[in-house]
Order: sequence, then structure tokens, then C-alpha cells
Amino acid sequence: MRSENTPFRGGPLDGRVLPILLGPTGHPPKWYEVPVPAHDGRPPTLYTYRREPAGYSKRLGLQRGWVYQYAPEGRERRELRWPWSRPSAPATPPPKDAEPNE
Repeated sequence: MRSENTPFRGGPLDGRVLPILLGPTGHPPKWYEVPVPAHDGRPPTLYTYRREPAGYSKRLGLQRGWVYQYAPEGRERRELRWPWSRPSAPATPPPKDAEPNE
């Protein structure tokens, strides 16, 4: 498997460069999570990093690789939206005591 040395910005891994395995498309994963076990009976800590472009070249505007940026809020949760699914229901249903039009 191929790997790429990817720098980290912010958080506990700030300034480090780690080899990250690349996926089938040649890109590192969008999120990188570092679990840290806790001592003294506390729950373990999970540090999350989001993949972002490292920069762009001046002349052609080509991307210069990837960098992981610290995300203290954690991983973003997404809801899948399929083209064939119905739109979400309205927040408030119409009142039942409304008079019908005659």
C-alpha cells in the first residue's frame, strides 16, 4: 500500500509529519482520528483531524497535497440524501380546527 507523509496543524500533533495510507483514489482519508487511552478511570480521548488542501501553485493553481487540520468539535455528522427519497416533513402540521373552503 502507498503512503504519503502528511503534516498536522493544531492540536496535540501540531508540527508532526506522519505517513498516512492512501486510498484507492490516491488521497488520504477525509478524517484522521487519534484515540488516546485515559488513566484514573476517565473516558478515553479522541482527537480528530480534518483533511484540507495544503496550498495551490501560483502559476497553474494546482493543489500541492494535503494537510490535516485539528477539529476540536469532533467529526461532522452527515445525513445521507438520496435522490429518490421524499423531502423532510414540515416542522409544524396545519391546524385541525381550520374551516374547509366551500
